[in-house]
Amino acid sequence: MQRYFIAPELFADTFVTITGDDAHHIVRVMRGKAGDQLIVSDGVSREALVKLREPEKDRVIADIVERLAMNNEPSVEVWIAQSLPKGDKMELVIQKGTEIGADRFIPFVSERTVVQLDAKKEGKRIERWQKIAKEAAEQAHRNRIPAVEAPLAWKQLLKLAGEADAAWICYEKQEGLQFRTQIQEALSKGKAFRIDSDSGLGGDSGGTKRVKLLLIIGPEGGFTEQEVEAAEAAGCRSVSLGRRILRTETAAMVGLTCILYETGEMGG
Repeated sequence: MQRYFIAPELFADTFVTITGDDAHHIVRVMRGKAGDQLIVSDGVSREALVKLREPEKDRVIADIVERLAMNNEPSVEVWIAQSLPKGDKMELVIQKGTEIGADRFIPFVSERTVVQLDAKKEGKRIERWQKIAKEAAEQAHRNRIPAVEAPLAWKQLLKLAGEADAAWICYEKQEGLQFRTQIQEALSKGKAFRIDSDSGLGGDSGGTKRVKLLLIIGPEGGFTEQEVEAAEAAGCRSVSLGRRILRTETAAMVGLTCILYETGEMGG
């Protein structure tokens, strides 16, 4: 069944209003007609099965048939900090990371990052990334759209690491800390909980919040030893994703999957 995200203000008590590209998709692409059903979410606390009224040219109004539980989100918040890769690899990281269950994408620039930021094009690039996250979240039946943020400098990212309950930097030369052990330790300290239909997506009901886990992935050329030392000084722990060297876009997906597997999200 088709799924769409709409702004919270378009979600009324008994009906919803769908506008913009989504309305165009329903009317022109899906050939929607009165009586058709689909799922609509405001990405915050409300999700519903709705039935279309007669579609209009630039908007679609649908009556709420049933309120739905919002229980498709992981029990932890995983932030993917990805050093900007070449080509369209960032789009792949966002698309597949959203499908798997990432909560936040934080592009950044490190010493060996090849991509040069263009201030004039940055806005359009971020807008495209956000659109990819939205479409992937709809396809994967997520309850919310992951945040996709503007690229940060390396020092800015290290400051952000202090906001996470645990932060890891993936480093191919690391031989000491086992990633699985690190994940289990972080989860045992945080006591992550499963979101249910009454708590919404904020995770604040009952005074409990989801554990925030930051995974930092380097560029094609990897991190310098100085960057790893700076990350460790900022509270990050360096971990390995295995003996094999992974592409930067692969590392993000593997690390994310490892985390969610240990929480029981991936059949664990």
